[in-house]
Amino acid sequence: MKPKQPHADAPAHGLERMAFFSDAVFAIAITLLVIEIHVPEVAAPYTDMAFLEGLNERIPNFIGFFVSFFAIGAFWASHHRAFDCARHWSTKLYLPNLLLLCAIAAMPFFTAFSAEHFGYRVPTAFYCGWMVVISICNIRIQRILTSPPVVGEHVSEEHRRMIRQRGQSALLGSLTAFVTSLFLPFLGQVMLITIPLWRLVLVRLARAPKQA
Repeated sequence: MKPKQPHADAPAHGLERMAFFSDAVFAIAITLLVIEIHVPEVAAPYTDMAFLEGLNERIPNFIGFFVSFFAIGAFWASHHRAFDCARHWSTKLYLPNLLLLCAIAAMPFFTAFSAEHFGYRVPTAFYCGWMVVISICNIRIQRILTSPPVVGEHVSEEHRRMIRQRGQSALLGSLTAFVTSLFLPFLGQVMLITIPLWRLVLVRLARAPKQA
């Protein structure tokens, strides 16, 4: 009788532990964003105008919070979709997944840095550049999760292509934001909204040969 191979007999165990650990890191990173929004200092006398002026000074921080909140949320959703395709454990998942989580965990710092110096080239470029780093790490883990021997046999090629296109569109949108931030810092983070547009472009390009 052959000895049991835990990874082969129970692949879900390793995948579930990694998915749960990853979810925890995403949750902590997304929660830490709000800690960087400090309560405005208001000197006496405490008038309504003084409070409003204090809140007005925190507008860049709130903008940075919402942008990063939904950015991290989008990467978490992408991570979840890719893990949903996996059925077989592989030690090749360790390093790429840790690199992605490391990049995600640093988001609160880059968010605070860009928010405190809103509209300046270096902080904005570092923020958008870090989004590029996250996107590259995301693509790497997606590739492993949607390729043999990790991917489940039930997952269609079309579904795997869709997941990869989402990762590629995030990279293209982040690169667009990074390049924009070098020339027009005020529009740097705004250009992250091009991510869905890049996805549409990739989908059309993928369909073009079939229509020819």
